[in-house]
Amino acid sequence: MIGLKQVNFDIYNHRGPKLREKLESYFRQGNISAALFSNPNNPTWICFTDEELRIIGELATKYDVVIVEDLAYFAMDFRKDYSVPGQPPFQPTVSNYTDNYIIIISSSKAFSYAGQRIGMVGISDKLAASDFEGLKQYYPSANFVTALVFGAIYTTTVGNAHSTQYGLAAILKAASDGEFNFVEYVKEYGERAKFAKRVFLENGFDIVYDMDDGSPIADGFYFTVSYPGYTGEELVAELLYYGISAIALSTTGSERTEGVRACVSFFHRSQFADLEARLKLFNENHR
Repeated sequence: MIGLKQVNFDIYNHRGPKLREKLESYFRQGNISAALFSNPNNPTWICFTDEELRIIGELATKYDVVIVEDLAYFAMDFRKDYSVPGQPPFQPTVSNYTDNYIIIISSSKAFSYAGQRIGMVGISDKLAASDFEGLKQYYPSANFVTALVFGAIYTTTVGNAHSTQYGLAAILKAASDGEFNFVEYVKEYGERAKFAKRVFLENGFDIVYDMDDGSPIADGFYFTVSYPGYTGEELVAELLYYGISAIALSTTGSERTEGVRACVSFFHRSQFADLEARLKLFNENHR
Protein backbone atom coordinates (compact mmCIF):
# COMPACT_ATOMS: atom_id res chain seq x y z
CA MET A 1 0.00 0.00 0.00
CA ILE A 2 3.09 2.27 -0.49
CA GLY A 3 2.81 3.54 3.06
CA LEU A 4 -0.73 4.89 2.82
CA LYS A 5 -3.04 4.55 5.79
CA GLN A 6 -5.89 2.06 5.56
CA VAL A 7 -8.95 1.02 7.53
CA ASN A 8 -11.23 -1.99 7.30
CA PHE A 9 -14.44 -3.35 8.76
CA ASP A 10 -16.14 -6.72 8.91
CA ILE A 11 -18.85 -6.68 6.25
CA TYR A 12 -20.70 -9.59 7.86
CA ASN A 13 -22.32 -7.34 10.46
CA HIS A 14 -23.39 -4.70 7.94
CA ARG A 15 -25.40 -6.48 5.29
CA GLY A 16 -28.18 -5.05 3.13
CA PRO A 17 -29.30 -1.47 3.91
CA LYS A 18 -26.93 -1.34 6.92
CA LEU A 19 -24.05 -1.28 4.47
CA ARG A 20 -24.89 2.22 3.23
CA GLU A 21 -24.67 3.80 6.67
CA LYS A 22 -21.45 1.99 7.57
CA LEU A 23 -19.67 2.65 4.29
CA GLU A 24 -20.76 6.26 4.08
CA SER A 25 -19.43 6.88 7.60
CA TYR A 26 -15.97 6.30 6.11
CA PHE A 27 -16.45 7.90 2.69
CA ARG A 28 -17.92 11.16 3.96
CA GLN A 29 -14.70 11.91 5.85
CA GLY A 30 -13.16 12.77 2.49
CA ASN A 31 -9.88 10.90 3.01
CA ILE A 32 -10.74 7.60 1.31
CA SER A 33 -9.39 7.26 -2.23
CA ALA A 34 -10.15 3.60 -2.88
CA ALA A 35 -11.99 0.63 -1.38
CA LEU A 36 -11.16 -3.04 -1.93
CA PHE A 37 -13.31 -6.13 -1.49
CA SER A 38 -13.53 -9.67 -2.84
CA ASN A 39 -16.76 -11.30 -4.00
CA PRO A 40 -17.23 -14.08 -2.87
CA ASN A 41 -15.50 -12.82 0.22
CA ASN A 42 -12.32 -14.14 1.78
CA PRO A 43 -12.56 -15.51 4.49
CA THR A 44 -16.33 -15.50 5.13
CA TRP A 45 -17.45 -16.68 1.66
CA ILE A 46 -20.47 -14.35 1.80
CA CYS A 47 -21.53 -13.00 -1.59
CA PHE A 48 -22.62 -9.41 -2.14
CA THR A 49 -26.14 -9.02 -3.48
CA ASP A 50 -27.01 -6.65 -6.31
CA GLU A 51 -28.62 -4.37 -3.73
CA GLU A 52 -25.34 -4.17 -1.81
CA LEU A 53 -23.29 -3.67 -4.96
CA ARG A 54 -25.64 -0.85 -5.98
CA ILE A 55 -25.06 0.80 -2.60
CA ILE A 56 -21.29 0.54 -3.02
CA GLY A 57 -21.47 1.88 -6.57
CA GLU A 58 -23.70 4.82 -5.68
CA LEU A 59 -21.46 5.85 -2.79
CA ALA A 60 -18.34 5.45 -4.93
CA THR A 61 -19.79 7.87 -7.47
CA LYS A 62 -21.05 10.29 -4.82
CA TYR A 63 -17.70 10.52 -3.00
CA ASP A 64 -15.42 9.88 -6.01
CA VAL A 65 -13.91 6.73 -4.50
CA VAL A 66 -12.35 4.06 -6.73
CA ILE A 67 -13.72 0.57 -6.04
CA VAL A 68 -11.26 -2.28 -6.52
CA GLU A 69 -13.35 -5.43 -6.92
CA ASP A 70 -11.43 -8.68 -6.57
CA LEU A 71 -13.23 -11.39 -8.54
CA ALA A 72 -10.60 -14.08 -7.97
CA TYR A 73 -13.44 -16.51 -7.23
CA PHE A 74 -15.37 -15.58 -10.37
CA ALA A 75 -18.63 -17.56 -10.76
CA MET A 76 -17.83 -19.67 -7.67
CA ASP A 77 -21.07 -18.97 -5.82
CA PHE A 78 -22.34 -22.40 -6.77
CA ARG A 79 -25.90 -21.64 -5.64
CA LYS A 80 -26.35 -20.04 -9.07
CA ASP A 81 -25.10 -21.20 -12.45
CA TYR A 82 -22.93 -18.50 -14.01
CA SER A 83 -21.32 -20.87 -16.50
CA VAL A 84 -23.37 -20.22 -19.65
CA PRO A 85 -21.81 -17.36 -21.66
CA GLY A 86 -24.16 -14.59 -22.74
CA GLN A 87 -27.10 -15.86 -20.69
CA PRO A 88 -28.33 -14.85 -17.23
CA PRO A 89 -27.64 -15.11 -14.40
CA PHE A 90 -24.40 -13.13 -14.64
CA GLN A 91 -21.62 -12.67 -12.11
CA PRO A 92 -22.72 -9.81 -9.81
CA THR A 93 -20.34 -6.85 -10.05
CA VAL A 94 -20.12 -3.26 -8.85
CA SER A 95 -19.28 -2.22 -12.41
CA ASN A 96 -23.03 -2.27 -13.13
CA TYR A 97 -23.51 0.67 -10.76
CA THR A 98 -20.52 3.02 -11.08
CA ASP A 99 -17.78 4.10 -13.47
CA ASN A 100 -15.29 4.27 -10.59
CA TYR A 101 -14.23 0.63 -10.71
CA ILE A 102 -11.27 -1.63 -11.25
CA ILE A 103 -12.01 -5.36 -11.60
CA ILE A 104 -9.27 -7.87 -10.84
CA ILE A 105 -9.64 -11.49 -11.99
CA SER A 106 -7.03 -14.09 -11.12
CA SER A 107 -6.61 -17.15 -13.31
CA SER A 108 -5.42 -19.44 -10.52
CA LYS A 109 -8.77 -19.83 -8.72
CA ALA A 110 -11.69 -19.63 -11.17
CA PHE A 111 -9.79 -21.08 -14.14
CA SER A 112 -7.59 -23.51 -12.17
CA TYR A 113 -4.55 -22.09 -13.98
CA ALA A 114 -2.21 -21.78 -11.04
CA GLY A 115 1.17 -22.47 -12.61
CA GLN A 116 2.71 -19.17 -13.64
CA ARG A 117 0.64 -16.45 -12.01
CA ILE A 118 -1.44 -14.39 -14.41
CA GLY A 119 -4.61 -12.35 -14.12
CA MET A 120 -6.65 -9.59 -15.73
CA VAL A 121 -7.59 -6.04 -14.87
CA GLY A 122 -10.75 -4.37 -16.15
CA ILE A 123 -11.32 -0.63 -15.82
CA SER A 124 -14.05 1.74 -17.01
CA ASP A 125 -13.31 4.11 -19.90
CA LYS A 126 -14.26 7.09 -17.73
CA LEU A 127 -11.87 6.19 -14.92
CA ALA A 128 -9.12 5.35 -17.39
CA ALA A 129 -9.34 8.84 -18.92
CA SER A 130 -9.41 10.64 -15.56
CA ASP A 131 -6.52 12.69 -14.21
CA PHE A 132 -5.60 12.91 -10.51
CA GLU A 133 -2.84 15.33 -9.53
CA GLY A 134 -2.15 13.29 -6.40
CA LEU A 135 -0.80 10.46 -8.56
CA LYS A 136 2.26 12.57 -9.36
CA GLN A 137 3.50 11.96 -5.83
CA TYR A 138 4.22 8.37 -6.87
CA TYR A 139 4.06 8.18 -10.68
CA PRO A 140 5.26 10.35 -13.57
CA SER A 141 1.74 10.90 -14.92
CA ALA A 142 -1.51 12.21 -13.41
CA ASN A 143 -3.52 10.09 -15.86
CA PHE A 144 -5.09 7.16 -14.03
CA VAL A 145 -4.67 4.39 -16.60
CA THR A 146 -1.12 5.49 -17.46
CA ALA A 147 -0.11 5.40 -13.81
CA LEU A 148 -1.89 2.08 -13.28
CA VAL A 149 -0.49 0.27 -16.30
CA PHE A 150 3.04 1.66 -16.51
CA GLY A 151 3.58 2.58 -12.88
CA ALA A 152 2.11 -0.49 -11.20
CA ILE A 153 1.02 -3.36 -13.45
CA TYR A 154 3.93 -3.31 -15.90
CA THR A 155 6.61 -3.15 -13.24
CA THR A 156 5.19 -6.13 -11.35
CA THR A 157 4.13 -8.37 -14.26
CA VAL A 158 6.58 -7.72 -17.10
CA GLY A 159 8.21 -11.10 -16.54
CA ASN A 160 5.07 -13.07 -17.35
CA ALA A 161 5.85 -15.62 -20.09
CA HIS A 162 4.13 -15.47 -23.47
CA SER A 163 3.10 -19.12 -23.13
CA THR A 164 1.10 -18.26 -20.01
CA GLN A 165 -0.55 -15.30 -21.72
CA TYR A 166 -1.53 -17.43 -24.72
CA GLY A 167 -2.77 -20.16 -22.40
CA LEU A 168 -5.10 -17.82 -20.53
CA ALA A 169 -6.29 -16.27 -23.79
CA ALA A 170 -7.20 -19.74 -25.07
CA ILE A 171 -9.10 -20.53 -21.85
CA LEU A 172 -11.07 -17.29 -22.10
CA LYS A 173 -11.95 -17.87 -25.76
CA ALA A 174 -13.08 -21.44 -25.12
CA ALA A 175 -15.20 -20.32 -22.17
CA SER A 176 -16.74 -17.43 -24.13
CA ASP A 177 -17.49 -19.73 -27.08
CA GLY A 178 -19.22 -22.22 -24.78
CA GLU A 179 -16.67 -24.92 -25.47
CA PHE A 180 -15.17 -25.00 -21.96
CA ASN A 181 -17.32 -24.96 -18.82
CA PHE A 182 -14.73 -23.80 -16.31
CA VAL A 183 -17.28 -23.73 -13.48
CA GLU A 184 -17.72 -27.51 -13.59
CA TYR A 185 -14.04 -27.94 -12.74
CA VAL A 186 -14.05 -25.63 -9.72
CA LYS A 187 -17.27 -27.07 -8.26
CA GLU A 188 -14.96 -29.64 -6.71
CA TYR A 189 -13.98 -27.00 -4.13
CA GLY A 190 -17.59 -26.76 -3.03
CA GLU A 191 -17.83 -30.53 -2.64
CA ARG A 192 -14.70 -30.62 -0.51
CA ALA A 193 -16.02 -27.80 1.68
CA LYS A 194 -19.37 -29.55 2.09
CA PHE A 195 -17.66 -32.68 3.40
CA ALA A 196 -15.20 -30.82 5.62
CA LYS A 197 -17.91 -28.65 7.20
CA ARG A 198 -19.95 -31.72 8.08
CA VAL A 199 -16.99 -33.43 9.74
CA PHE A 200 -16.06 -30.34 11.74
CA LEU A 201 -19.65 -29.91 12.94
CA GLU A 202 -19.90 -33.58 13.93
CA ASN A 203 -16.84 -33.17 16.14
CA GLY A 204 -17.79 -30.22 18.30
CA PHE A 205 -16.91 -27.29 16.04
CA ASP A 206 -19.20 -24.44 14.99
CA ILE A 207 -19.35 -22.48 11.74
CA VAL A 208 -18.42 -18.88 12.57
CA TYR A 209 -19.80 -17.15 9.49
CA ASP A 210 -22.73 -19.47 8.96
CA MET A 211 -25.29 -17.27 7.17
CA ASP A 212 -25.19 -15.19 3.99
CA ASP A 213 -27.83 -12.43 4.14
CA GLY A 214 -30.43 -14.74 5.67
CA SER A 215 -29.43 -17.91 3.78
CA PRO A 216 -26.98 -20.64 4.81
CA ILE A 217 -23.44 -19.84 3.70
CA ALA A 218 -22.51 -21.46 0.39
CA ASP A 219 -19.91 -24.21 0.06
CA GLY A 220 -16.80 -22.82 -1.57
CA PHE A 221 -13.09 -22.14 -1.39
CA TYR A 222 -13.13 -21.13 2.29
CA PHE A 223 -15.17 -21.62 5.43
CA THR A 224 -14.73 -20.59 9.06
CA VAL A 225 -14.90 -22.68 12.23
CA SER A 226 -14.48 -22.27 15.99
CA TYR A 227 -14.18 -24.61 18.95
CA PRO A 228 -15.61 -23.77 22.39
CA GLY A 229 -13.13 -22.14 24.76
CA TYR A 230 -10.44 -21.32 22.20
CA THR A 231 -9.40 -18.09 20.53
CA GLY A 232 -8.46 -18.26 16.87
CA GLU A 233 -4.73 -18.16 17.63
CA GLU A 234 -5.05 -20.88 20.27
CA LEU A 235 -7.06 -23.07 17.92
CA VAL A 236 -4.50 -22.70 15.12
CA ALA A 237 -1.76 -23.90 17.48
CA GLU A 238 -3.84 -26.76 18.87
CA LEU A 239 -4.92 -28.05 15.46
CA LEU A 240 -1.31 -28.26 14.31
CA TYR A 241 -0.75 -31.07 16.82
CA TYR A 242 -3.28 -33.06 14.79
CA GLY A 243 -1.83 -32.22 11.40
CA ILE A 244 -4.51 -29.68 10.49
CA SER A 245 -3.52 -26.19 9.31
CA ALA A 246 -5.62 -23.02 9.30
CA ILE A 247 -5.20 -19.29 9.93
CA ALA A 248 -6.72 -17.20 12.72
CA LEU A 249 -9.56 -14.92 11.66
CA SER A 250 -7.88 -12.06 13.52
CA THR A 251 -5.26 -11.92 10.75
CA THR A 252 -7.91 -11.40 8.05
CA GLY A 253 -9.61 -8.23 9.27
CA SER A 254 -12.43 -10.19 10.89
CA GLU A 255 -14.05 -8.83 14.04
CA ARG A 256 -14.37 -12.40 15.36
CA THR A 257 -11.59 -13.51 17.69
CA GLU A 258 -12.71 -17.08 18.26
CA GLY A 259 -12.43 -18.61 14.81
CA VAL A 260 -10.10 -19.82 12.07
CA ARG A 261 -10.32 -19.89 8.30
CA ALA A 262 -10.08 -23.24 6.55
CA CYS A 263 -9.11 -23.44 2.87
CA VAL A 264 -9.91 -26.50 0.75
CA SER A 265 -7.65 -25.76 -2.24
CA PHE A 266 -5.05 -28.37 -1.21
CA PHE A 267 -7.49 -30.69 0.53
CA HIS A 268 -8.05 -33.74 -1.67
CA ARG A 269 -10.63 -36.53 -1.53
CA SER A 270 -7.88 -38.99 -0.65
CA GLN A 271 -7.50 -37.09 2.64
CA PHE A 272 -11.18 -37.17 3.65
CA ALA A 273 -10.72 -40.16 5.95
CA ASP A 274 -7.60 -38.62 7.53
CA LEU A 275 -9.44 -35.39 8.34
CA GLU A 276 -12.34 -37.27 9.85
CA ALA A 277 -10.06 -39.39 12.04
CA ARG A 278 -7.98 -36.42 13.20
CA LEU A 279 -10.99 -34.28 14.09
CA LYS A 280 -12.58 -37.15 15.96
CA LEU A 281 -9.40 -37.55 18.02
CA PHE A 282 -9.19 -33.79 18.57
CA ASN A 283 -12.74 -33.71 19.89
CA GLU A 284 -12.17 -36.71 22.17
CA ASN A 285 -9.14 -34.99 23.69
CA HIS A 286 -10.79 -31.60 24.19
CA ARG A 287 -14.31 -32.32 25.40
